[in-house]
Amino acid sequence: MHNMKRKIVVASATLLLVAGLATAVSAKDGPDLPSPLCDRLQVPEGNKVAFHVYAEGVQIYSWNGAGWVFVEPAATLFANADYDGKVGTHYRGPTWESNSGSTVVGARLFGCTPDTSAIPWLLLQAVSTGGHGIFHSVTYIQRVNTTGGVAPAAPGASIGETVQIPYTAEYYFYREQ
Repeated sequence: MHNMKRKIVVASATLLLVAGLATAVSAKDGPDLPSPLCDRLQVPEGNKVAFHVYAEGVQIYSWNGAGWVFVEPAATLFANADYDGKVGTHYRGPTWESNSGSTVVGARLFGCTPDTSAIPWLLLQAVSTGGHGIFHSVTYIQRVNTTGGVAPAAPGASIGETVQIPYTAEYYFYREQ
C-alpha cells in the first residue's frame, strides 16, 4: 500500500511538471522587443517558440586586478513567472539543462541594453543540443526582461575575489519549423 501511495505521489508530481511545461510551451510567439534598440534580437524566419521559461539565479564575476570578469551564470529555470515548477538549470557554457537531462549550449550573436541596471538582453544561436527532451533541436535562445546581474562598480578587494550578483530573466527557446 505504501508503494502504491508513493507511485501516486510521483505520478501527480510528474503531471504537475508536465502541466507547467505545457504552460511554458504555449507562450506567445516571442517577447516584445524594444525597437529599434533590440531589433537585432529578432529570431530568423522559419523558427518558432518551442517554450518559454523564467530564470532566477546569479551572475558570477571575478576580480582580476583591473576589472570584474564574467565567470558564469548559475540559475534555476521555472515554468512560470511565480518561479514555480522547476524545469531545469542554467550554467557555464552557456548551457541550459532540463530536469530530464536534455541540454542546449548557445553562442552569443547580439545583445542590447534596455536597462543599464540589468544585464543585456541577448540573442544566442544553439551550437549543440543533447539528449531527448525540451532542449532537443533548439536553434535559437533569447534572454529578455532581465533584472540585476550587473558587475559591481567598485573594485574588488583582492585578485581572484568572486562575487555573485542576483538576476532574473526570461528565456525563449526556438526550433526550426
